[in-house]
Amino acid sequence: MPEEEHDVTKPFIDAIREAEGIIASAPHVESEQDLLEGYDYLAGSIRAALQVAWSRDSQHPRFIRSATPYTKVGLDNPDTLYFSARIQDDAEYVVTGTRGTTADLSFQVMNGDYSPAQAPESLAAFDDREFTIAEDGSFELTFGPAKANAGPNHFTLGPGAAMLLVREVYSDWSTERPGTIRIHRADSAGTAPPAADADSLARCYARAGKALLGQLKTFLAFPEWFYLKLPVNTLTEPRLTPGGLTTQYSAVGHYDLADDQAMIVTVPASDAPYQGIQLGSMWYISTDFINHQTSLTAAQARIDADGKLRFVISERDPGLANWLECTGHRRGYIQIRWQRVSRKYTLADGPEAEVVAFDSLPTALPHYDAARVTPDEWTARIAARQAAVAARVLG
Repeated sequence: MPEEEHDVTKPFIDAIREAEGIIASAPHVESEQDLLEGYDYLAGSIRAALQVAWSRDSQHPRFIRSATPYTKVGLDNPDTLYFSARIQDDAEYVVTGTRGTTADLSFQVMNGDYSPAQAPESLAAFDDREFTIAEDGSFELTFGPAKANAGPNHFTLGPGAAMLLVREVYSDWSTERPGTIRIHRADSAGTAPPAADADSLARCYARAGKALLGQLKTFLAFPEWFYLKLPVNTLTEPRLTPGGLTTQYSAVGHYDLADDQAMIVTVPASDAPYQGIQLGSMWYISTDFINHQTSLTAAQARIDADGKLRFVISERDPGLANWLECTGHRRGYIQIRWQRVSRKYTLADGPEAEVVAFDSLPTALPHYDAARVTPDEWTARIAARQAAVAARVLG
């Protein structure tokens, strides 16, 4: 084999080597666990970069699953299925599908990729309340240039539109079911893209390398913008998610807890169709939400008699239904989301956070006895999580 053929993959190989250095030198790495998790995160980032690089054809677009349990990025929401497709602002795209029974189905048009300097601009964001769905749950949307007399199912693409992001959000993992979705470009349906050649493959590998380094650098910088400048062990009041959905509010913070401490997060149970809380590692990704309870929705959580949700974040097991496991992470991120909202959220809707001694939980929690679970009940909760995620991943 001629030596020059090996140059096709060289940009990506070089990017992997540089990425390993970024992981090893990350400012939050304090332990062997931190470093090993970083290398595991790198593996998922490599898979994601290759997938993105080979799916950038806006002439023949397709939705890809992003932020899966194996390609985590950007404090991925454990309750969400993410789909993305590349688009151009001067073409028309047709999106067809069926509405599942999930708590929310939303669409967002963005003008580019995240970078270490800034987040892409959100050009449009809406949920399925904004368009017509047939009685059988099917729908057809068009995205493209402005149309005269366009109906509610046509959405005009703003200048620079480059990506369509779709989110399907679960509140009850055990009962809600996903829908279906596909995309095609109106003027290329029935045609095929050109066959790959050495030059196009080289460009794909180069794009993958650029995407890999960009993602790692971006999401090491991202928490500085929105999290780490906040006082530790506190949470913000609800706010519209920066660069996110117009129907989503979030409250964020970061924690630093010793083994003998616990954080109690108290928040009113919301009237929004979706309310959830999750923990994230310092790599700004979700921690293991399959085999551990590191996230909860309002549907999964136990609500106290006063209508409030009280979550306990700790390393040690308190024997409580709403325990969020730190899983060895002394430090980490916290995010609460409300989605498909129909009103403005204020301080009264938001969380309160208090750090207490772990051994004081029986007196610190006003409904402690009602919040308790047995070891067998806990095992059943984890088994249910494992089964639900397996069904989603394969679905």
